[in-house]
Amino acid sequence: MPAAPDPPPGMRVIATGLAAPWELTWGPDGWLWVTEKVGKRVDRINPADGRRTVALTVPDVAASGAQDGLLGLAFAGESAFVAYSYNVAPPPGEDLRGKIVRYHRDPGGSLSAPLDVLSGLPASHDHNAGRLVVGPDQELYYSVGDLGNNQFDRSCEPIRSQDLPTAQQVAARDWSAYVGKILRIDLDGSVPPGNPVLQGVRSHVFTYGHRNPQGLVVGPGGRLFSDEHGPKSDDEINLLRAGGNYGWPFVVGFQDGQAYQYADWSGAPDCAQLAYDDDAEPSSVPRGPTEVAWIGPDYVEPLKTLYTVPTGYNFQDPACSQSDFYLCWPSIAPASLDYVPADAPDPLVANALLVPALKTGSVFVFKLTGDGGSVQGDTTQLFRTQNRYRDVALSPDRTRLYVATDSDGPAGPQSGSHTGALANPGSVLEFPLTVSPAVGG
Repeated sequence: MPAAPDPPPGMRVIATGLAAPWELTWGPDGWLWVTEKVGKRVDRINPADGRRTVALTVPDVAASGAQDGLLGLAFAGESAFVAYSYNVAPPPGEDLRGKIVRYHRDPGGSLSAPLDVLSGLPASHDHNAGRLVVGPDQELYYSVGDLGNNQFDRSCEPIRSQDLPTAQQVAARDWSAYVGKILRIDLDGSVPPGNPVLQGVRSHVFTYGHRNPQGLVVGPGGRLFSDEHGPKSDDEINLLRAGGNYGWPFVVGFQDGQAYQYADWSGAPDCAQLAYDDDAEPSSVPRGPTEVAWIGPDYVEPLKTLYTVPTGYNFQDPACSQSDFYLCWPSIAPASLDYVPADAPDPLVANALLVPALKTGSVFVFKLTGDGGSVQGDTTQLFRTQNRYRDVALSPDRTRLYVATDSDGPAGPQSGSHTGALANPGSVLEFPLTVSPAVGG
């Protein structure tokens, strides 16, 4: 096993002991705010000395340690919006849902006076997405994944990313079709009148056809960007367009017919008797159309993929073992997304999207064109450590980047193999953004 890389120059550990940090953001009070997915807390961290206070504890959060729990956090004026999963079944049963709650931000830094904005959203232990931002239009944007359907222990649950809500569902506040969507929500939870009309219905749905869009950020000109986990390859960087269809589960990455064809395990008549296998489908599992044969309304191509590979690519890389082939798949597991404005002092990251990677323990830099509508040039990696990077936050003066790390889980390929123990589990790290040397390309 290769040795862990040395910490990058100037790295500083700000906080440790966090119970699965998920959202990290610079608060309006000049402190870092972080949600603890499993800890069920919202914390404030002083970036100067690491002093930490608890702003909120949410006892009714349902957190298994997977991708459910206390997730997104966003600010608007004196309000803070928090997203989390909760259980609606009486004990000992389980029926997960998601909700967004509005809190008042008190002068002392605590959050109080909870008010449900939107509840009853789809949720599971997997692929909840869970990113929440407030746009320049003062609307909430929230990402909902495909819930991990059609794979592993949910292989018999159908993917509903292409399903759109009916007028009857919207009237009944039935949000079950909101799976695999980016939502646009008024701050009071209502449907904005400017939302797209899809199949004759206006709902909270802003875009659809998503798998697991864990990154969401407002970029130049008010554009909204997301990133998304691919199934084995083709992690995506997307520019979101109102009413756009991003292809899942029929298209992964570009619509190029390379190394992917939809296998509908949930459609197999004997699905309950099948053992799910990432690499081989039994003959009873229906196959969807090829990527190039699929015709979907309002389809939008990604700006960038990580990484597109040809048909016939060997996903069973011998650098990883049978139990963890996924660590060597040609993907980075993009866990979040941030934007560095063009006035940043370091030209390497100015006018760029930053993507923290779970598998590679580094931050990927995607430079944008001047109009902010495309990705240009080479992709670079910064700040490699032996960790899983969950989220990033930028200091207001654009000179420091803060990274929240996962509390557990395996880190991915470093020098051709996977790593051992995490170097800084459940931590917040600080890195200088001052003409940083790049790693990789």
